[in-house]
Amino acid sequence: MPRLLYGGDYNPEQWPEQVCAEDAELMRRARVNLATVGVFAWSKLEPAPGRYEFGWLDGVLDRLAGNGISAALATPTASPPPWFGLAHPEALPVTADGVRLSHGSRDTYCASAPAYREAALRIAAALAGRYRGHPALAMWHVHNEYSSACHCELAAEAFRGWLRARHGDLDRLNEAWSTAVWGQLYTDWAQILPPRATRYLPNPAQVLDFRRFTSDELLAAYTAQRDVLRAATPGVPVTTNFVLGGWVPVDHARWAREVDLVAIDHYPADPGAGAEEEAAFAADLARGWARHGTGRPGWLLMETAPNLIYAADRMHTKEPGRMARQGLAAVARGSLGVLFFQWRAPRGGAELFHSALVPHAGPDSRVYREAVALGEQLDRIAGTAEGAVRARVAVAYDEPSAWALQAPGLPSRRLDHLDEARHAHRALWRRGIVADVIGTLGALDAYAMIVLPGHYLMSDAQAEALRSWVAAGGHLVATFLSGVADEHGRVRTGGYPGALRDLLGVRVEEFHPLGPDDRAALTTGAAGELWSETVHLAGAEAVVCYAGGVLDGRPAVTRHAVGDGVAWYCSTRLSADDHGRLLGAVAASAGVGPELEGVPRGVEAVRRHAGDRSWLFLLNHTGTGHDVPAAGIDLLGGDVVAGVVRLAVGGAAVIRER
Repeated sequence: MPRLLYGGDYNPEQWPEQVCAEDAELMRRARVNLATVGVFAWSKLEPAPGRYEFGWLDGVLDRLAGNGISAALATPTASPPPWFGLAHPEALPVTADGVRLSHGSRDTYCASAPAYREAALRIAAALAGRYRGHPALAMWHVHNEYSSACHCELAAEAFRGWLRARHGDLDRLNEAWSTAVWGQLYTDWAQILPPRATRYLPNPAQVLDFRRFTSDELLAAYTAQRDVLRAATPGVPVTTNFVLGGWVPVDHARWAREVDLVAIDHYPADPGAGAEEEAAFAADLARGWARHGTGRPGWLLMETAPNLIYAADRMHTKEPGRMARQGLAAVARGSLGVLFFQWRAPRGGAELFHSALVPHAGPDSRVYREAVALGEQLDRIAGTAEGAVRARVAVAYDEPSAWALQAPGLPSRRLDHLDEARHAHRALWRRGIVADVIGTLGALDAYAMIVLPGHYLMSDAQAEALRSWVAAGGHLVATFLSGVADEHGRVRTGGYPGALRDLLGVRVEEFHPLGPDDRAALTTGAAGELWSETVHLAGAEAVVCYAGGVLDGRPAVTRHAVGDGVAWYCSTRLSADDHGRLLGAVAASAGVGPELEGVPRGVEAVRRHAGDRSWLFLLNHTGTGHDVPAAGIDLLGGDVVAGVVRLAVGGAAVIRER
């Protein structure tokens, strides 16, 4: 029988026995079937070097198994115990400013420190040896949210080794880093350091390579644990939870090839309607990583907040029903279940007001009652776990490009590749067009249309892959700053957009960045923001031009026929609605339309398919009830739907279609 995973992070080490006994009953009542255990329990499991205390965890796992609940058993290596930092001060992380951090939070480790790597492998091996074959063990959850960089001498040595492997010799490194600028020529590997605090602007190529190194160094730490776990428990999937954000020095598209299941943590930041748009982007990104990484489109929402949205200035309490609707939306977009952080709210500690399925008020609370209701809903739609989302549109999001655009010294301080990718995805979401968000430009044949939003870094191989795909019939929409620099961050000369100049049929002579309140009027009556350019046609045709100002009459949006396909270029940032009109028109010309015609704005419609079967998810994120065309059986309510389903305010339906 297929099932959807349901539950979340469980921290029994924080509670006395009587509370843990109550937890088992409450989980069973809520139909929880997976609990993530032990994420931050290293100091409890190994209170002194080499002395393990597994008795309490034995009891936890036995109780879970006895209640029909599986465990995603974690290796607790994101939070080394206090004794570790005292025994190995060289393994504590050092910031770019040269400050060595102390124990007192979490993530106080250097992934390049041999002592840390050895201790992490020891605790992983001990857990694997102890719980190999335990009936509760369903999955390994390695570490937590890999994201920590270190600038110490151990990291510097490892960085130099990584650079040797990447560049081969100093001549190639000096060329890739443009070290002739400001007299930075390196003549000995020992001269190269991590990008620590310096007098003025750092070398952007050095910073970019250090982010790549950090990603690979953390990946090596993960795969070392993974291999220990796989050897001890073959057949038990191993993963880690990806954390999203521009501050994270991890190239998740590369990591996706090394996990058995892509799992993400996602916490929307917009208390308004934007939260659902953010969640859809994260889901489609996870699905894109999975499809091009593991080779399977299924992924897992490993963490999200049950009843809170963490806005910039406050914790916003989710409206009744929103937790369930957002959970169903994740399943709609391919998640194999819904896991939350966390099961029970703690009484103290750094996250004492973090959201939980059992809040401080206890089980007699709206949040827990909604958790019980969501568990029932997920049981009713368990069959959808067999289905997969089919997307014929992709939005490219390249984390190294995002890192490169964080460098100082760029033409505008407001450039953000992640924001541009979200902007493109939002425009498609509002038009009901389902899209994968992909982190690689390989294996593009499944897509009829690709959006390339500010894909700043572009290798020759990537540019050639896009050219071949377009010539074979693909429809490409590239926006400003795409293809401007090579993979090392060096600007391609001869006119922007560099590697894509011939494919797009344009030559950009000059940038005209816009201020926060500036707008560039267009001949359609719309207006661009953030960016504008002096564009020359070199084979393309102008579709929209600038109107007024120094760019009056010059091309703003162009179209270039290439072989059997078309390459579009947008030299300014359109509003979400105007961008949606452009992308919708291009999608239509590529033979792609909304998932479901006739759906009101704010109602999300997504299908999962399995062979000739399909399930239509309908989610009403608006404050108005809507009639939506559908036919089949509504699995949530059990009703026959013959042509139209009524969605209540904030309501949902999952239709098993005929």
